Amino acid sequence: MKKTVKVISIIFLIGIMLMIGTIFLISHFIDNITHRPEIIPNPKIGEWYRITPDGAISSDGSEWHGLFRKGSENKVIVYFYGGGVSTDTYMAARPEGTDGGFYNPKLTNDGLEAMGIGSSDTNNPFKDWTMLVLPYSTGDWHCGTGEFQYTDADRSEKILYHHGYTNYTLFMQQAMKYIDTPDDLLITGFSGGGFAAALLGNDTISNYFPNVKNTTVFAEASFLLNENWRDIAENVWQAPNEISERLVSNNIVLDSFRALSKDHPDTKILFSSSVRDNALSSYQNYYTNRVLETGNEIGDVYQENLKLMVKDLQSIPNTGVLIWDGYNDKEGTNLTGHTLMFMPMFYSDGLHGITMAEWVMNGINGNVGNHGLDLLDKQY
Repeated sequence: MKKTVKVISIIFLIGIMLMIGTIFLISHFIDNITHRPEIIPNPKIGEWYRITPDGAISSDGSEWHGLFRKGSENKVIVYFYGGGVSTDTYMAARPEGTDGGFYNPKLTNDGLEAMGIGSSDTNNPFKDWTMLVLPYSTGDWHCGTGEFQYTDADRSEKILYHHGYTNYTLFMQQAMKYIDTPDDLLITGFSGGGFAAALLGNDTISNYFPNVKNTTVFAEASFLLNENWRDIAENVWQAPNEISERLVSNNIVLDSFRALSKDHPDTKILFSSSVRDNALSSYQNYYTNRVLETGNEIGDVYQENLKLMVKDLQSIPNTGVLIWDGYNDKEGTNLTGHTLMFMPMFYSDGLHGITMAEWVMNGINGNVGNHGLDLLDKQY
C-alpha cells in the first residue's frame, strides 16, 4: 500500500513538474513575441526589435513603440497596422472595450509583426525583407499631430492624443539609421493601416526613400466615404497641411492615390477589398446613419460603392485591384471578411487563382494586374 502511494506521489509530482515546465515554455514564447528587445547598434538579420522614440505616445497617453526586422535582402516594407478610427466626440468617448469600440486606445497587438506578411514561413515571399512596422493606437490613421478634447461616458473631460504622424516621424527618423537605400520599397497596411499607406505614401517616399527606383503602395481593406474627411484631417487629427489639402472629395483613399500618382508617377498603386466587407460596411453605416451595425442590405450598399471606387481607381495609371469574397464571420449574412494581410491566408490561400502575396509581388515586379472584379456584379 505504501509503495502504491509512493508511486502515485511520484507520478503526481512529475505531472506538476511537466505542467510548470509547459507554462514556463508558453510564457517564455509569449514574452519573446510581445516583449521584443530594444534595437541594438548592429541588429541581427531576421531578429525583431522595438524602437521606442522619446515622446511617442498612444491616444491614451501611454508609451508607444514601433518594430523593426533587418532582412537578408536589400528590400524594405513600411507596414502600418490598423485598429479602427476616431473622427468625432462620440467615437472618441468609445474606445475598444466600451460600448461601440471604435478604436484601439493603446498598444495591444504586438505579435502581429511575425504573422502574415511578416511571417518567416517559407511560402511567404516577403520573409527576407527588412520591415519597419508601425503599430496603431492613435485613432487617426497614423496622420495626426493634435490633441482632441472630449467627454467620456463617465462625464470626465479627457484628451485623445492623435499623435499618429508624430509617432511615425519619430520612428522613421530612428529606423532609417539601420538601413541603406533599398532596391525595392513597399509601403502597405491593413484596415486603418491601409488608409495610412495611402495618406502617407507620398510622405514616406519623398522624405525617407527619395532615391528608390522601384516603389509600390498597397492599401488593403481601406474604403470609407465621408463628406467631411478634409475637416476631420484638419481640425480633429490636425494632420500636416500637405496631407489634408489633398482631400477634395468624400473618398480619402482615392484622393490620396491621385496625389501620389501625380507626384510619383512611376509608383505602382495596389488596392484590395473584400466585396462586402463586414467591418467597413459597419463603419460606413455609422457615417451614413450614425449606427455601428451591418447586415445584408448594408453589405449591398458597400458593394455598390466599391464598384464605383474600383472604376475610379482604374483611371489612375499603374494601379491594380484585387477583390475577394469569403471568410465571413457573421452567420446568416452575405457579408465577407475584412483583412488577410496579417494572417496566413495572405500567402497560403488562392484568391481567383492567385494568393494576395503573389499578386502584390507581381505588382512590385511590374506586372500590375486586376483580379476578382467580376465579384462586384455578383448577386449575394
